Amino acid sequence: MKLHNFNAGPSALPVEVIEQAAQALHNFNDSGLSLLEIGHRTSLFVPVIEEARHLVRELMQLDADHEVLLLHGGATLQFLQVPMNLLDSTNVASYTETGTWSQKAIKEAALLGEVSIAGSSADDRFTSIPSSLQIDPRSRYLHITTNETIAGTQWHRLPYDCTCSLVADMSSDILSRSLDFNRFDLIYAGAQKNMGAAGVTLVVVNKNCLGKLTRTIPTFLDYRSHIKEGSMLNTPPVFAVYVLLLTLRWLKAKGGVAAMEKNNLEKANLLYDTLEQSPLFSLPVKKEDRSLMNAVFLVKDAALEKEFAATAKAEGMIGIEGHRSVGGFRVSLYNAISLASVQALVDFINAFARKKS
Repeated sequence: MKLHNFNAGPSALPVEVIEQAAQALHNFNDSGLSLLEIGHRTSLFVPVIEEARHLVRELMQLDADHEVLLLHGGATLQFLQVPMNLLDSTNVASYTETGTWSQKAIKEAALLGEVSIAGSSADDRFTSIPSSLQIDPRSRYLHITTNETIAGTQWHRLPYDCTCSLVADMSSDILSRSLDFNRFDLIYAGAQKNMGAAGVTLVVVNKNCLGKLTRTIPTFLDYRSHIKEGSMLNTPPVFAVYVLLLTLRWLKAKGGVAAMEKNNLEKANLLYDTLEQSPLFSLPVKKEDRSLMNAVFLVKDAALEKEFAATAKAEGMIGIEGHRSVGGFRVSLYNAISLASVQALVDFINAFARKKS
């Protein structure tokens, strides 16, 4: 039976990426050495990290002011590293509160300076994106979480005109749609949803917004240190960087970000249309704010939830249970998820609904 992997992250990878990564574990580039045992400063690996950074720059069409870093620690470390580099006692950081991940970012920033909530959908139980923002005029930057993986919401009207630096956690929708990435002063994203395996984090930062604080920043938390050392201030996560490179090559070969956006729209529309037309399910997120990456939905009859989940798993639909904090169901539609897998899920949903109607 074919399995369809809709896990929210770590998530599905292209088959060819998995095959190439597996080969590299045994014999990397005909070196006779495993990828796991090569030196990170050798001629075997340096071209890997350089090509990965170059492909990010190419796919995002970045200008010369933006630096590409490949770091450790996931988005969780970035919740702290962003304010460590951009926020001090003389200014304010504005944050939007749109779900679990933005709340975690707010909590860390508040340890280092004053945080102003520019907009919140908490009263809406995070089923929407704020329609308007009130940005403190003292703000050094505005932070948004472009896609809330748990809540299933996504910014489709980006606040480019925020009048301060724009910072974005793009962990769950990076490289899934065409954006003007140069209009962000800082972007961060864990790789394990759209770009590769867990263990490496992409940071894109406008170098002109750095070095403006009175605070002494610890070396490892200072973006300038990582820029100076070409993302090799310490040993990089070699395997995760290589899988990132393979995934970026795959993405480019498939037509780049614009092609991913077209595919992702088609997948999301197919799934959302099916759920809307079925009397068995409900969609809690405001229609204009629904995520193209993480579709959340509920079974109207709670008594059917366990049966729906068990039957889906038996039919090869993996990872569709909602996050433990909210329940319900969630289907993740990242770049590597094929339209055929979404069609298989839709066919299952329709068959289940017919059986229960």
